[in-house]
Amino acid sequence: MIYEVVLDGVTRRVEILEREGKTVVTLDGKQLLPDVARPEPEVHSVVLEGRSFEVKRQITPTGTRLVIGEAVFDVEVRDPRSFRARKRKAGLDAGPQKITSPMPGKVVRVLAPEGTDVEAGQGVIVIEAMKMQNEMKSPKQGRVQKILAPEGAAVNAGDGLAIVE
Repeated sequence: MIYEVVLDGVTRRVEILEREGKTVVTLDGKQLLPDVARPEPEVHSVVLEGRSFEVKRQITPTGTRLVIGEAVFDVEVRDPRSFRARKRKAGLDAGPQKITSPMPGKVVRVLAPEGTDVEAGQGVIVIEAMKMQNEMKSPKQGRVQKILAPEGAAVNAGDGLAIVE
């Protein structure tokens, strides 16, 4: 299966195959041979080139997040054969898009105030939840039209934070 994976704003081509009971991953043309186990749902134990990683997947209202050790990554996985991916590539996801909070927390910093031009995947607002800061990123290239939650505001999961047009 071939996917486009957007990890913190960078698009990668990933192909995953099962051969003779082994997982073969090709990342941007480079073949990797990880040893992968699933000890529980949404958790993968990965050994790659002698290093061990625990990868946890979290589904949030704004998409998918991977937690690897203490690092947190916002991830979007696209199947290039799907209608949604073709539509996005053709630029049909036009119009204003709202950035929403994936969890309850407090807005601690606005990185891109109203009127700021942003790239897809660029940080717009930072939320603190459970003593961790999470950067909410722009879903598209455009301009920050409105900040819906100013610094210091308490937000719930699903609350609007900003609008990018």
